[in-house]
Amino acid sequence: MAFKRGTRFPVSHAEAFPKGLILQGQIEPLIKYNPDRNAVPEQRRDYDPKTNEGTQLLMWRATVTDPDETKSKRASFDMIFLADVVPVPSTPEVLPGMRQIELDGLVAEPKVMGQGEFKYLGYQFYAGGIKGDNSGVRNVTAERKAA
Repeated sequence: MAFKRGTRFPVSHAEAFPKGLILQGQIEPLIKYNPDRNAVPEQRRDYDPKTNEGTQLLMWRATVTDPDETKSKRASFDMIFLADVVPVPSTPEVLPGMRQIELDGLVAEPKVMGQGEFKYLGYQFYAGGIKGDNSGVRNVTAERKAA
């Protein structure tokens, strides 16, 4: 059995991050690359026009840290949120700019990571929102299927 490239698998927050997850800083829009520096920045959507797949939701980026990860290079990474509005964490700050969060609608996409002969199998995580958030974000990541 073969999986198509870009296949995402639902996973529970407790399975992926047994010791929790720490949000560092703010959640910001994921901006499309444009070589023209004077162009108006445009936020990316979860859609691939070549394959006509994706949820078509806006993409938001946040830097998170996994306290369970033993390798320092893999402990912090970018989490991508797929939502119409920016998710807002409801937990208090543990340290300035750091909050413990629990994710809603978490999915994982296997990816080859690393460079040269030091490649390894890693995962890009996507979340629909943050538990306890009452900003209007719904858990639609798991509900919406790629077209």
